[in-house]
Amino acid sequence: MKPALAFAALVLSTACFAAPPAPSQPAPALTGEVLEVKDVEIYTYLRLKTKDGETWAAVPKAPVKKGEKVSIANPMVMQNFESKTLNRKFDKIVFGSIADPNAKAAPPTAAPATATPSASAPVIKVAKATGPDAKTVAEVVSGKTALKGKPVLVHAQVVKVNLGIMGKNWIHLRDGSGSATDGSNDVLVTTKDVAVVGDVVNAKGTVRTDVDLGSGYTYAVIIEDAALRK
Repeated sequence: MKPALAFAALVLSTACFAAPPAPSQPAPALTGEVLEVKDVEIYTYLRLKTKDGETWAAVPKAPVKKGEKVSIANPMVMQNFESKTLNRKFDKIVFGSIADPNAKAAPPTAAPATATPSASAPVIKVAKATGPDAKTVAEVVSGKTALKGKPVLVHAQVVKVNLGIMGKNWIHLRDGSGSATDGSNDVLVTTKDVAVVGDVVNAKGTVRTDVDLGSGYTYAVIIEDAALRK
């Protein structure tokens, strides 16, 4: 698999549950002066001047200004990465998240919890959340156009987790609604909160549609920046 595709495969589409590659030791933070800033819907692209020369980086959308000095935590270099949002191909780009200069060093984390649903897996049935923003997984997926940019609350079970990608945790939820045939039984959530496979959670976030990560990896619908409550 090409490097650019390997990154996108970590996130996974709502219909794909391939196992992620084995975790590796985190690389040292990349530090540099911001020479150029390009914001898109959920990401900020930065051209940085570093001790080794200029390089581009991509982080979850952040209020970064030209002239600032930033550190990119958990940097991961991708070659020949294409951003359809910017209509541009980067020979090399660094993915990561803006490091908090006041944060204390975090202890090592365990490998991401993952699960691969199969035909023999138990059928998930989770009661729908209550309240004005409550939706089932199928209602979010099938109603994505009307729900775009709106808050939703989903009560569902965690079936897959990938931690610390682009500064967020990427979690797949199912509640027993929808169909595997058209992918309406599964929704992808991004969050700063942590959950493990098997947890039943309330996830409240904003519906985003047609999310483009580049290299042909697009997502028809995700629930972005969700707060998780068990």
